[in-house]
Amino acid sequence: MFKKLRNRFLIVNLVSISIMMLVAFITIYTITYQNVQRETNMELYKVSDFYHSPYSPSGSQIPRGEGQGSGAGSGTNSAAGSNADTSTGRGTSTPTGTDTGTDTGTGTGASGSTSGSGEISGSSTGSGTGSVSDAMPSYVGKGGSGGMVGGEFGGNRGPGGDLNAPPARSVSFMIQTDDQWNITGTHSRFDMEDTFYKEALQKVDRSLVTGGERKTDQFALDGTDWAYVVDPSGEGYMIVFMDVTAQQGILTNLIYTFAVVGLAMLIVIYFLSRYFANRSIAPVREAFEKQKQFIADASHELKTPLAIINTNTDVLLANQEETIESQAKWLHYIKSETERMSGLTNDLLYLTQMDDSRSNLIHTTFNMSDAVESIILPMEAVIFEKNISLDYNIEPDLNVHGNREQIKQVILILLDNAVKYSGPKGSVNVTLQKMNHDVMLTVFNTGEGIAPEHLDRIFDRFYRTDSSRARKHGGHGLGLAIARSIVEQHKGEIYAKSVVGEGASFYVRLS
Repeated sequence: MFKKLRNRFLIVNLVSISIMMLVAFITIYTITYQNVQRETNMELYKVSDFYHSPYSPSGSQIPRGEGQGSGAGSGTNSAAGSNADTSTGRGTSTPTGTDTGTDTGTGTGASGSTSGSGEISGSSTGSGTGSVSDAMPSYVGKGGSGGMVGGEFGGNRGPGGDLNAPPARSVSFMIQTDDQWNITGTHSRFDMEDTFYKEALQKVDRSLVTGGERKTDQFALDGTDWAYVVDPSGEGYMIVFMDVTAQQGILTNLIYTFAVVGLAMLIVIYFLSRYFANRSIAPVREAFEKQKQFIADASHELKTPLAIINTNTDVLLANQEETIESQAKWLHYIKSETERMSGLTNDLLYLTQMDDSRSNLIHTTFNMSDAVESIILPMEAVIFEKNISLDYNIEPDLNVHGNREQIKQVILILLDNAVKYSGPKGSVNVTLQKMNHDVMLTVFNTGEGIAPEHLDRIFDRFYRTDSSRARKHGGHGLGLAIARSIVEQHKGEIYAKSVVGEGASFYVRLS
């Protein structure tokens, strides 16, 4: 029965913990997945924006730059050679060509750096305006000084200063298609085969183009995870792909980690739960065993007097013609066993009431010294008749907090127990003294003593070290159980010490 109870406890505990762990793992994974997807989409949009920029390979060409200048010069010059002009700016362009014309003044170029070579001939006077083209951005003639403007050249640079590289940290490429999803152009920083572009395009979910907005999705190709964004562009579509294998690896490793950690935790929790389940069930098992023993002992205690009563009744019924006086012996036996059963029943009811009304008892501060003396003095005559010597040492005016009548019952039980088991010509010693902040009551009696294996059980209900001798001394084995219940109710302590062959001592500590 207790094994089944323990197993049910383990199952409920493991299921509850497994559900909590699963909810926690799902929550962590969901948050991590959302963060990874958010970062992936942000990176993917950056790459897509690059391919849409005017400086990308798929955008407009790099624009020209124009400038104006003024100056004065005279003379006619004809020259053949190379000329160079340099200005500061973004990008680099090196055009080559031939220019014929008139140049006057000194020019100031816009941001940009150019160099060129060609042939120049002509004359220059006065002032004028010059223009710079891709073929010959800037030059200076021998015959004078003039003004000009350098063009602005530039574009977004990728890693390593590559003008045509996207600013992405991952591997990426772009496919341009028409409205029938036929490839019209591709771009990648790496050499990729045409078949790879076609396979990647086949993986694209074409339903994502509805609504005319950018849509993202993912797929796996040749062991690599790719994220892509489909963006309607003109009469076709631009699909930008980015390698997200590392990001997906983080999520996969997270699942494996959760599985390993969860399994390890369940194993540890199983053994911990088993250990604590056994400890939790132990008091229940002990209480159940005590209950069984209690029922058996109570039945045994009731069985004997009932058998005696029944036998003596049969004797009376068999001698109906006899007088009551002649049958008085049998009637006394019946009365004696009835009183015994009445005492047993009262003790059992008292124990039950003690367990049910612990919080309803009234506790006050009373004089413990007077309570002990009020029990000892009436019993001196009984002790003297049994040829037992009584010695007591009671410190005066020792006060404790509790129920006076119940404490007096404890003293009576211990003193009566000491008288019963002290033996003929034995002695009983009672001591009451102050010990630190507590009051200690000690009741010692000579006699056979109590074996060590019985010391922890003599306070159990119906327990006897020797049932035959206990029957001779009377009682039901409930006195010490009642005494322990009262002392525990007063937050005190009761225990026994004994030396076999010399006697036993009972101690009660109260505060």
